[in-house]
Amino acid sequence: MNVIPSVDLREFTSTDLQRKSAFVNRIGGAFEDIGFVALSGHFLSEELVDELYGEIKRFFQLPQEVKQQYEIQGIGGQRGYTSFGKEHAKGRKEGDLKEFWHFGQYLPANSQWAAEYPENVEVTELPEFNSVGKKAYQMLEKTAIYVLRALALHLELEETYFDAFVQNGNSILRPIHYPPITVEPKNAERAAAHGDINLITLLMGAHGKGLQVQNHQGDWIDAIAQPDELMINVGDMLSRLSNNRLKSTIHRVVNPPREAWGSSRYSIPFFMHPISSMPLNCLPNCIDQEHPKAYEDITAGAYLHQRLIELGLVKK
Repeated sequence: MNVIPSVDLREFTSTDLQRKSAFVNRIGGAFEDIGFVALSGHFLSEELVDELYGEIKRFFQLPQEVKQQYEIQGIGGQRGYTSFGKEHAKGRKEGDLKEFWHFGQYLPANSQWAAEYPENVEVTELPEFNSVGKKAYQMLEKTAIYVLRALALHLELEETYFDAFVQNGNSILRPIHYPPITVEPKNAERAAAHGDINLITLLMGAHGKGLQVQNHQGDWIDAIAQPDELMINVGDMLSRLSNNRLKSTIHRVVNPPREAWGSSRYSIPFFMHPISSMPLNCLPNCIDQEHPKAYEDITAGAYLHQRLIELGLVKK
């Protein structure tokens, strides 16, 4: 496949069962083939998207000494600010050419997960930053739940199979700033080739060249969404759960041509994570003689910790 397929979530939320079934087949087939789709019909309004971009641009334009006040030690970068070059792809030593922020889950009072999740970090210089981030987080989470329901049906599970695992899950909204490139990068890219850790990723900001996806033939394909679309891909957790039936596709953000080095790039992925106790054991109906079980049993929490060590965000 050399083109990222487009799907419309309104087909799935329709009361027309034929349209709903067609959506399940389209998104399931795309995730088995290349692991990416461009999705319209989601729950983010154009106004909310504009507000979010405005707030994150204002944050990343703050002086570095102000931003670094929000870099919280000892939590593996799971909330607040992570400075330029801190994260690297699995197997790479060079840090990615980016800085980013993390919004995390918004828990109800007295939640059992309160002791496990760090609190969200408040940016006092920008009074709307956190409220806009929370609204976007919740609309992306709602969109992701419906996508997972479609994938549950594709995997011949109950439609709500994932609901209990992702309610109050350890999901992350990550506004990313790729600053202008001022010196020749030495083996570093804005985001080196990698697969995502989580169940699915919903990406805002794939409207221009930069994001590339590797197909099964090893070719790199530009992944460009329309302004009203989110780019959605399978993460390693879902690939593992489905015994590689759904593909976690390697992707990267390449450096721009030299004449565009002076421009920033922004993107905003939402990483849909389950609660830490979710078993990622390969589903029995995804295992057969042609597809033997590919992975040992593990929980989502243990797998996340293992991967954060590989990314350089958590020390052994």
